[in-house]
Amino acid sequence: MKKPSDQPDSGYGIGDLLGLGSQSVRKNYYPALQDRINELEQERNRYKWLFENALHGIFQANLRGGFLACNPAMARICGYDSPEQLSQKVIRLREQLFCKAAEFDQIRQELLDQGSLSARETMLQRADHTPVPVAITLLRRPDLGPEVVEAFVADITERFQARQKLEQLNQDLERRVQERTQALQSANVGLHHQIEERERVEHELMVAVDAAKEANRSKDKYLAAASHDLMQPLNAARLMISALQDQPLPAGQSRTVHQIHRALEGAEELLSDLLDISKLDQQAMLPDLVPTDLQILLEGLGEEFEAVAANAGLAFRSRLIPLTVSTDSRMLTRIVRNLLSNAFRYTRAGGVVLAVRRYQGSVQIQICDTGVGIEESKLEEIFTEFHQLLPKGAGGRQGVGLGLAIVDRMVRILGYQISVSSRPGRGSRFVVTLPSESEVQSAQKTARSALTTASDSLADACILVIDNDPAVLDSMALLLRGWGCQVVAVASAEEAIELLAEEIVPHVVLADFHLDDDRTGCEAVALVRQALGHTVPAAVVTADQSDETRRMLREQQLPMLNKPVKPNRLRALLTSLLFPPV
Repeated sequence: MKKPSDQPDSGYGIGDLLGLGSQSVRKNYYPALQDRINELEQERNRYKWLFENALHGIFQANLRGGFLACNPAMARICGYDSPEQLSQKVIRLREQLFCKAAEFDQIRQELLDQGSLSARETMLQRADHTPVPVAITLLRRPDLGPEVVEAFVADITERFQARQKLEQLNQDLERRVQERTQALQSANVGLHHQIEERERVEHELMVAVDAAKEANRSKDKYLAAASHDLMQPLNAARLMISALQDQPLPAGQSRTVHQIHRALEGAEELLSDLLDISKLDQQAMLPDLVPTDLQILLEGLGEEFEAVAANAGLAFRSRLIPLTVSTDSRMLTRIVRNLLSNAFRYTRAGGVVLAVRRYQGSVQIQICDTGVGIEESKLEEIFTEFHQLLPKGAGGRQGVGLGLAIVDRMVRILGYQISVSSRPGRGSRFVVTLPSESEVQSAQKTARSALTTASDSLADACILVIDNDPAVLDSMALLLRGWGCQVVAVASAEEAIELLAEEIVPHVVLADFHLDDDRTGCEAVALVRQALGHTVPAAVVTADQSDETRRMLREQQLPMLNKPVKPNRLRALLTSLLFPPV
């Protein structure tokens, strides 16, 4: 009798069902199965890693209960330390996760009806019971349960806050519009035919805006014309005073002439503010960088403010060093003058110090005073327009509040830096720092000295001066003859051409830009050159500093000299025209 084990097996084993019935077959399929199992395990680990490290919250939950599973990001969004803590604390989504139960009911109903929701914005409740705005995407999983859902949650706090800020800005704008509308309506209370009056006002407003735009476009032109008329007598006075300075005078008269010269310079600078403020407002002022003797520039300012100090009973000291820098002397003079004016204005006892020093490769101009000082919280405000250092009723002469605003703008245009330190009741210190590249090296100083020496050779040079203002002609002739020049002074190009017929050949032509009959100095120079038959060196003298005039003169290759004419610049210009560099 055979044992049960010896009986033939008429069924199929698992090995047979899997295709592994024989030893050889099992050996062939085991590696493939093992590889597939490994792949599945890697895929499982990948999804597990993504689940745990996702930036957005992911959870699976029952809408009638709580969480079935959630990732760390979901716990962070809700303000819990771990997913386990979130699952333990929140056992009812409706009451413990969503801020509004009614909104949860609406979401639940839409899920039951549609099966999914995409990027629905709502408010969830954090562990500390504060709301957090989120965008939630939900997918119903009926295969896992009638109300089982899977969700992706994104924290949209930043977007929500940005939206709130935008809404607040819109509300503020609407409020401001409403306030202005109410103000306009209040202003029109009591007027008859309110609608007609408003239309008339709006029309006048449009006309006024158009007129303002047109006036703004032609501002430079009008300012240039006005400054030309104002500069003419000032230019003549400056030239006459400069001619007197070159004459041997008694000490008392010489000092008087010198003081008049300084006063005229101050008047010139104040008048130039009209153009400066306009150009600063339009960001149209460009620096004219030339080698400038800083010591001479500041000594001139020091002499100007000595009288101010004496009149106020204050001490004034200057600590200067020989230094030549590349700068716009007019703008730098305005900066230092405004700072000195403020120092004397707000100093009642003690004094003011103007100093120059080298510091870490740069050049510093320091203005120190023993005045009222400035509170630290207001140091940034002093450079704004119409800001007063002293409060109202504090006494002392008040300015209009533009001085330091002009200083700040000019400093930035020149590429300098300005700083201020102050102690209330003890005084203030303003420091203007010029970068290291501003200092002109010794080789440049030598070249400049050589040019100054060459200017002594102006003797016997024939200068043709064309200007329609007799006072300017007389003063220019007086100054040039004092330098030993031969001067031919005429009012127009036609008069100059008549003199040229008498075999008078000028070495240089100086022509005023605005001549009679709407003629320009450029046209006068062209006519003189045509009559002579060659290109005689020439320059144009003008008070018009508009960009249009500068561009036109540059295109015609004519140097420009601004009014009021400074003798040292006139002398340098004549030297460069008579002895051009090789």
